[in-house]
Amino acid sequence: MDEVRFEQDLVRALLRDQHPDLAHLALRDVTGGWDNQQWRLGPDLAVRLPRTERAPALLRAEQKWLPVLAGHLPLPTPVPVRIGEPSALFGHTWTITRWVEGEPADHAPIIRADAAPTLAGFLRALHRRAPADAPANPARGVPPSALRDGFTSALHVLEDDASAGAARDVWEEAVAAPAWHGAPTWLHGDLHPANVVVREGTLAGVIDFGEMCAGDPATDLSAAWILLPEGTAGRFFDAYGDADDATVARARGWAVLRALHLLAIGRNGRLGLPGGKPTWEPAGRAALERALAGQGM
Repeated sequence: MDEVRFEQDLVRALLRDQHPDLAHLALRDVTGGWDNQQWRLGPDLAVRLPRTERAPALLRAEQKWLPVLAGHLPLPTPVPVRIGEPSALFGHTWTITRWVEGEPADHAPIIRADAAPTLAGFLRALHRRAPADAPANPARGVPPSALRDGFTSALHVLEDDASAGAARDVWEEAVAAPAWHGAPTWLHGDLHPANVVVREGTLAGVIDFGEMCAGDPATDLSAAWILLPEGTAGRFFDAYGDADDATVARARGWAVLRALHLLAIGRNGRLGLPGGKPTWEPAGRAALERALAGQGM
């Protein structure tokens, strides 16, 4: 992750080798990223190189499927425009994408209520029936009951915290809710503050589709509490328009689980531990408070 870093010289060499028409463009480091390290390439493009074991497969999924979906989506996304193939210079695939302008929401939170219908419209457009060969993901789009052990482990971040009981209650309501019985829909799969961008206080783009898969839309609908400001979840679900009470309950459970993950990674960052992201802790705490209160519903 952050401790695995590639130098600009490697990126420039890869461009000269495989995409020489782009090799003259300015190259700038971009802070952040988990599975991939990123550089801005000229004014309109970005380069992403995988730096974890699972990252090349995630990039391949983006390369195959995001161009298929992006034309239907009402917000900017990092659509792959060129593919880098494994070579003697670098042994994995890599990608050149469209640059999505804005600040990540873990650095610049969404503060405007009009983001609620914007996010709802994006997810309505994304959540269309997925084909049979769409990626599956064992930790996204599945019933909450399949993640009981993961929740129990994640809850340890709230040890001695007064909110732990409420978090467990919301999760158990999600587990008890009827499962999704519709056709699997396309999912982003990883909607959290570092994977959306903000301009002028509102949602301006969605990035990092590496976890995209097919399944229960409740996974993505958790973004009503993970991303949106206090008191706007109800407006989000009204605009989305196709979520029954069971789906909302599952989505709220997912929001609690994702908030716990954000808290843990953020706390690791505050303590200087590997893989930590300090900006994720306040984002996770705010998301947890919104989800536990059920604000805006």
